[in-house]
Amino acid sequence: MIHYDCPLRDFEFLLYEVLGYEHHLDSLQGRAPLDREQARAIFEAAAAFAEQALVPLYQSADAEGCRFVEGNVQTPAGFREAYAAWCDGGWAGLSRPAEWGGSGLPASLGVAVTELFATANWSWSMYPGLAPGAMDTLEAHGTRSQQARYLPPLVSGRWTATMCLTEPQCGSDLAQVRMRAEPAEDGRYTLTGSKIFITAGEHDLAENIVHIVLARLPDAPAGTAGLSLFLVPKFIPDDTGRPVSRNAVRCGGLEDKMGLKGSATCTLHFDAAQAELLGEPHRGLQCMFVFMNAARIGAGQQGVVHAELGYQNALAYAKDRRAMRAPGGGDGPAPIVLHPDVRRMLLQQRAIAEGGRLLVLEAACLLDTADHGDSETSRSAARERLAFLTPIIKGFLTELGVEAAGLALQCLGGHGYIREWGLEQNLRDARIATIYEGTTGIQALDLLGRKVVRDDGRAVKREAETIAASCDRAARHGHIATHAQALKAECTQWVALTEALVADAGRDPFAVPAAATDYLMYSGYLLLGHAWLRAAEAAADALATAQADDLHESKLLTAVFYFSRIFPRVAGLRQMVGSGAGPLVAVTDPFLRSGDGAFAGAASTPEAGLGR
Repeated sequence: MIHYDCPLRDFEFLLYEVLGYEHHLDSLQGRAPLDREQARAIFEAAAAFAEQALVPLYQSADAEGCRFVEGNVQTPAGFREAYAAWCDGGWAGLSRPAEWGGSGLPASLGVAVTELFATANWSWSMYPGLAPGAMDTLEAHGTRSQQARYLPPLVSGRWTATMCLTEPQCGSDLAQVRMRAEPAEDGRYTLTGSKIFITAGEHDLAENIVHIVLARLPDAPAGTAGLSLFLVPKFIPDDTGRPVSRNAVRCGGLEDKMGLKGSATCTLHFDAAQAELLGEPHRGLQCMFVFMNAARIGAGQQGVVHAELGYQNALAYAKDRRAMRAPGGGDGPAPIVLHPDVRRMLLQQRAIAEGGRLLVLEAACLLDTADHGDSETSRSAARERLAFLTPIIKGFLTELGVEAAGLALQCLGGHGYIREWGLEQNLRDARIATIYEGTTGIQALDLLGRKVVRDDGRAVKREAETIAASCDRAARHGHIATHAQALKAECTQWVALTEALVADAGRDPFAVPAAATDYLMYSGYLLLGHAWLRAAEAAADALATAQADDLHESKLLTAVFYFSRIFPRVAGLRQMVGSGAGPLVAVTDPFLRSGDGAFAGAASTPEAGLGR
């Protein structure tokens, strides 16, 4: 019953009318040329594959799931054929360098196209989904020999990749990693230990799987400073890259999960598995951040995916389903899309999906500039801004994606709660997005602790200045002038709140962890407001000409809805951040004491807040 129509018009509007994509592409060096007609043709081909090959497998894969048979994983019916067709279409190498067999097109195009495949079938898209991060890591840290052997089959899609971090005793706390790496006589290494929750760790879609694994060498110092990164192929390749012998890495079983039933989440056992060092010894976590940051942008996009899929299906149902008289309407049951509360839920989903899409596309353009900008100044600025935005995109958009998926289900009432319509699956599938690739709390600590406090808030001030300039430009449009003023005023509050947190962080160890998640969400609503302001400005410009269409009117109305009904959340979040750590870590709470005792040095009263 689920359906999905790729929103190609929205992509064109956001890329070309809001982000100035043609000018952006002209500023890049070392990338294949791409004009608007070529981009449209690529989007149309991707949409055809997504709608025809992947959507039909969405619900059947959830019902069938993966099967673990004698150490091997069998993916749901249709997955192998779809993956083969995807490889034949050259999609794996769309934005990879021509040197390794790719098309050499911008990373931003690859990110945009990925949304189409992922919305059509997120479970299926997870099998090729980690290969881009692996390829980025190999390009950044691999030897020339490793690149020559591993990149061509990854670029073609003949091989897939995994990211192996988590172990039974540690998830986000990688300082506890125990996987052992022992030097071998041939200059390689052997790895022994287990990893859990490994996406696509075993499957039947590709001829080989390359595991990117964190482990410890014998002389490694304690903590994350002692981690090294290794390449562990399922089948060991010869010097030409041809897989020749099975490595000592085995799948021990599949997780029985809440959602994403068609995606194999594996336990992997390494029994002196042959490995190659990737990068320098004891620098594994630094190398892995290349992979992890790419994965975090992808996970943030998952929030958009579930918001879009839920919105399209809830909207179709709301137009067809009749119930009660609509306010101001005639006699008899009316389509429920006419009821204000249903419209509220639909507009919230649309605001999240389309505004979130713009945030992800902007981050994707920063990926382009970080690697291929026309000057070191532009490349450095893009890297700094991307580092600041990434935890917000991952944490904020996935939280809102879950909210939107829940609203889609709610629009259908009882029908949303049963499997037939596919929206309970959409909600189940969405839930993991706030957990993997670093939970929302972990993203928040990264944002506030590393990207804001350690930087003395400079990144926030730069972003606030950028937003304020947009507000000044948008104020010329009467439809959105008031909202532009409100956003600019809140940016002033953002900077002041940040300065207070930076000051408190130096004297209160609880200031950052207590405020982090609320601060991330607060920052996210500001960025989403900026996205909707720019979309509204572009729409208003178009409506002033003869070139406007229904999309432009929809953008302007959705922006007004966002600022009227969603953006006011910032006031509550700002107050929550400003309340300080006291209410969370009061030493007198008898039910929250751990075996290690009460919080040492914690604020003892709820009144202990910012700047006091």
